[in-house]
Amino acid sequence: MSSFSPRRLRRATLADGQVVDVEIDADKVGLVRPASTAPLALDDLDLEGWLLLAAPADPHTHLDKALSWDAIQPPSGDLDRAIASWLDYSSGVDEDEIHDRSLQAIERYLGNGTTAIRTHVDVPAEGDATRGVRAVARAREAFAGLIDVEIVALAGREIDPARMESALAAGADLVGGAPHLAPDEGGDLEALLRLAERHGVGVDFHADEALRHGTTLAHLSRRTRDWSVTRTASHCVRLSMLDDAELAPLLIDAARAGVGVIANPMTNLYLQGWGDPVATPRGIAPIRKLRAAGVVTAAGGDNVRDPFNPLGRADPFETAMLLVVAAHLSIEEAWDAVSASARRVMGLPPAGPVDGLRADLLAVRADSLAEAVASAPADRIVISRGRVVARADTTRWMVPRTRKEDQ
Repeated sequence: MSSFSPRRLRRATLADGQVVDVEIDADKVGLVRPASTAPLALDDLDLEGWLLLAAPADPHTHLDKALSWDAIQPPSGDLDRAIASWLDYSSGVDEDEIHDRSLQAIERYLGNGTTAIRTHVDVPAEGDATRGVRAVARAREAFAGLIDVEIVALAGREIDPARMESALAAGADLVGGAPHLAPDEGGDLEALLRLAERHGVGVDFHADEALRHGTTLAHLSRRTRDWSVTRTASHCVRLSMLDDAELAPLLIDAARAGVGVIANPMTNLYLQGWGDPVATPRGIAPIRKLRAAGVVTAAGGDNVRDPFNPLGRADPFETAMLLVVAAHLSIEEAWDAVSASARRVMGLPPAGPVDGLRADLLAVRADSLAEAVASAPADRIVISRGRVVARADTTRWMVPRTRKEDQ
């Protein structure tokens, strides 16, 4: 099936229940109006029975690690065990192996409806510093024009500025790291911030990714208050362990500074709490409190079948479902976290079935947003920049049920 650029999307159902026709003007949505009864034209796409949504974005992924679980067969465990398993395996892989897995992962994301990804890519302390960035940048090029891919150079526990600079030169867009893992968290964070300042790029840090220690968000908010580029703190599970008196000033500072927060429910639910066998705490950033404080808050799928998470489908409905059941967001808030707010935290233009927005859209076979999040329909049509770039249509057969009158 070749790609198709429809002129109109006909008889689509929006999340608020309206049934509409959506005109497509190049890569943007033109006019959205009540559905007409006119016959379908050849360049119309009939969406009767389909729910039309803004295409989701995933603001926190790890394409260089994705789909490695089967090869590694790592033991289950916490963050430290996952890191050890990955480092042991990754020391023996080459650029092509990372590239091939990255391609497969991007295909899954795009096929499920995601049209923008931010991926963290390791900059190892030894060996080829740019192997991962080069591999993912090649995969990004293969999908140019179909999906936006931002690359974060992810520093290890020992920062080598020269190796990070080479990663930026090889195609990374942002500076990242995990200061909470460093012996000197503040010093580690400051070194990465100075590097970002020298290159005029944004930052996205693995922040406070432990239930009982971490100060990254507080430092990041104070230090970058006057920056104009994107600043993001990912994970932030420690915040969920703080009482309101300690949490409130942190959230006020983050909101005033314009620092975004990305929760990663699936991976953090898997990795956190292994040391607490009774009343096990679950590691998810306090998204409702973050949103209420005015912090731009989104959610990502994070890891897809690697040592940090043996599961994961690269599916935004999976992430949204977890936000509802584990973070107590409403269904509408959960979908916002993986779509509109995800694009905001990434600094991307808004998208969706609204006049003038970017025509990045996802149609699914569902009657409502609640049904879509609950059932994650396999039938999907993905529209990127006004063009249909992926479609899945399924069939199901079941033995007929016995009628009472036949018994």
